[in-house]
Amino acid sequence: MTEAPARDINRLLRPKSIAIVGASETPGALGAVVLANLVKHGFPGDIHLVNPKRETISGRPAVPSVEALPEGVDCAILCIPRVAVLDTVRQLAARKAGAAMIFAAGFAEGGEAGMADQLEIGRIAREAGMVIEGPNCLGSVNYVDRIPLTFISTDVAAPSPGGIGIVSQSGAMAAVLAVMLLARKVDLTFHVSTGNEAANGVEDFVEWMIADDKTRVIAMIVEQFRDPARFLALVAKARAAGKVIVLLHPGKSSAARESAATHTGAMAGDYKLMRAKVERAGVIVAETLEELGDISEIAFRCPSLPSGGTAVLGESGCFKALMLDLGEELDLDLPALTDDNAPDLRAALPDFVPVSNPLDLTAQGLVDPDMYTRTLAALFTDDRVGTVYAGIIQTDPGTVAIKLPPFLKAIDEYRSTKPIIFAGLDEGAEMPAEWIDKLRGHGIPYFPTTERAFRAIKRLTTYSERDFAVAKAAPSRVPALASEAGVVPEYRAKALLGPLGIPFGKGQFAATVEEAIAAAEAIGGSVVMKAQASALSHKSDAGGVALNLMGADAIRAAWDKMFADVARYDASIILDGVLIEAMGARGLELIIGAKNDPQWGPVILAGFGGVTAEILQDVRLLTPDLTREAIIAELLSLKQAALLKGYRGAPALDVGSVADLIGKIGQLLLGEPRIQELDLNPVVVYPQGQGCVALDALMLAE
Repeated sequence: MTEAPARDINRLLRPKSIAIVGASETPGALGAVVLANLVKHGFPGDIHLVNPKRETISGRPAVPSVEALPEGVDCAILCIPRVAVLDTVRQLAARKAGAAMIFAAGFAEGGEAGMADQLEIGRIAREAGMVIEGPNCLGSVNYVDRIPLTFISTDVAAPSPGGIGIVSQSGAMAAVLAVMLLARKVDLTFHVSTGNEAANGVEDFVEWMIADDKTRVIAMIVEQFRDPARFLALVAKARAAGKVIVLLHPGKSSAARESAATHTGAMAGDYKLMRAKVERAGVIVAETLEELGDISEIAFRCPSLPSGGTAVLGESGCFKALMLDLGEELDLDLPALTDDNAPDLRAALPDFVPVSNPLDLTAQGLVDPDMYTRTLAALFTDDRVGTVYAGIIQTDPGTVAIKLPPFLKAIDEYRSTKPIIFAGLDEGAEMPAEWIDKLRGHGIPYFPTTERAFRAIKRLTTYSERDFAVAKAAPSRVPALASEAGVVPEYRAKALLGPLGIPFGKGQFAATVEEAIAAAEAIGGSVVMKAQASALSHKSDAGGVALNLMGADAIRAAWDKMFADVARYDASIILDGVLIEAMGARGLELIIGAKNDPQWGPVILAGFGGVTAEILQDVRLLTPDLTREAIIAELLSLKQAALLKGYRGAPALDVGSVADLIGKIGQLLLGEPRIQELDLNPVVVYPQGQGCVALDALMLAE
């Protein structure tokens, strides 16, 4: 088989020649706007115009068809109706065009016929080595070389020195984010809307931007990753290269997931699973479009990413209290600074201003502006402080002219690499643009309000402190698993998993009532009887569990009743037998489950069980490569984690044993991809040193 030619994204984003198919000089027409954008920005390469009805357009020659184009045009912009797109792509492939940008909608999002055409476009592109942006896209803008390939009238004032690249499936949101960042005088490199992704998806453009030396931050708006494994590998590559990826991913709600399917032809996956995977790889996930812009700007502008503890400079006691409230809500580290433990800061302040964090400087800065410089200098040298946040009252230009110079002086004199985030308290105050520009020129982001900056700092500090260490344990194999398929009942699952170190209670399978009696006698004491069949996933619902049984008579009675109850529940269920186990001691119930997602791969769920499990949803999703320390940290971040630490005099529980159990499940998932699901529910955890035990086990094998 002949290998398909490589596709070069440079021919789309940095073309040397462009063809506009459907060129026009009608004001507002797509082809007219694309041409006007290129002319306005002095595109230095060849521009070829295609229009079957015009020999000239805006004083430029036009050809009647794609067949009349010279071979090897870098990029063709298709400003034509949807019905003409497929044939045009075929013609471009025959003319060896490098790339095509398709604005028209009505493909995968438009029904079966549209999907068929989109798949055919992808096939043609792969065979011809063409890059395809779209269909259903808004185009792209190259800010570095001033090449706007979009039907939105665009003004790229000057070549960009480098900064943030935007990759978005939504063209409208890519344009909105670009406008937002440009208004803050953030330098952009490229923005790309991928639309329906017939041939090239967000992963292709992220990979290209990672290799681009001018792109330092990649801001993404994605409704569906079509190649999750590749994206995760690219995130790790970006992190190794020192590049930050910030992601906004709609789809937390069921309604949003349905909207994504109609908007981009995507079938949205599970949001929580996606988030666990991408954050583990090194993505910063934003909750809102505004937050996406805020995080991206701070990552771009500051000399280093926010990390460690945050020191808050304020000028109001009320503001101090508000920031304490918000810091607790966000779980943002605000290190305790006092007169006793911060001598440099104490020396920088007047006697009547106590050292604290947040710090209330009062209005003293108006009469002693140098206090801001002294305060910043002291914070720069304090190892407990990794980020400085200044919530300053602006009031009017005169007040700003008093307060801002000391901030800039501190940066100039002390050359600290600690990020400073400046936020005004009084939105609407007259803040002269020249001062905002000076702050930004010194690497200080300016926010007109306070709370959003605080939230962005939290996202970035969490990223900076994330533990990316990988567990060193080898994957586990289960040789006997080859004989299993479909739902594996509890007794078989426990037989397979017990030898791997998964802690189960003492028990025996019994196929007859006599075997059940013998098993109970061998175990001794009070026992539990559980019905066993692959078709019986929820035993309790069918009367398939009997507790506190002692003696042969109790076993016989429970056996007869259980078989009758299950038959009444569903006559088609044929029991293999029962599992007899020792009654376990009471403890705290947890849920531990696992899933091998077809797109994202294996993930583990761990959290609190019991009757409120489905209501409270107090769980964490963990990737199978976490270290023991990282797993413990995740467990202790659960909302009810106080119960694990020992609550109201109760003993601390054996969290380490739960982490070891989760680690073993991780090894199992990595070693046995045939395991689709695994459910250990409940897992009972006992006081420190007494371990944990999984009372039930259900497995689904491919």
